[in-house]
Amino acid sequence: MELTHFDAQGRARMVNVADKNQTKRLAIARGAVEMKAETLDRVRKGQMAKGDVLGVARVAGIMAAKKTGDLIPMCHPLLLDSVEVDFDINEQELKVEIEARVVTTGKTGVEMEALTAVSVAGLTIYDMCKAIDREMTVRAIRLVEKSGGKSGKFSREGEMSWQK
Repeated sequence: MELTHFDAQGRARMVNVADKNQTKRLAIARGAVEMKAETLDRVRKGQMAKGDVLGVARVAGIMAAKKTGDLIPMCHPLLLDSVEVDFDINEQELKVEIEARVVTTGKTGVEMEALTAVSVAGLTIYDMCKAIDREMTVRAIRLVEKSGGKSGKFSREGEMSWQK
């Protein structure tokens, strides 16, 4: 497979999508923030000094998906049909799991928007909890599923969306 973000001379370029068909495009990404048990308990109970950690992180993730074209140099600015960011508190593994689902009807996919939503939601959780836990780790940010467009469907083996 050829890299599409470089021209024949090896220079970075934005992919020309002018001749692509508009299709419904979906991307689901996932990641997690690992933390101490006390931190996770306070997040779950809504007892952090900065407020509702997951509520703020949800809004941050949605806003980040909408700004992906401003953050990632070769991404097209897209009109998004929907962005959902959800969380699952995993008490056994001491982490907040994050999932972002992004949908658009357009000429290019929304994988980067979903990945950006998860990344910024995770960083927001870190920011809101760092006063009590600087050892948190944001990790395992990955594409879980995508559909639409010429390349069709992708599903990461063994992972399905929580929202199905």
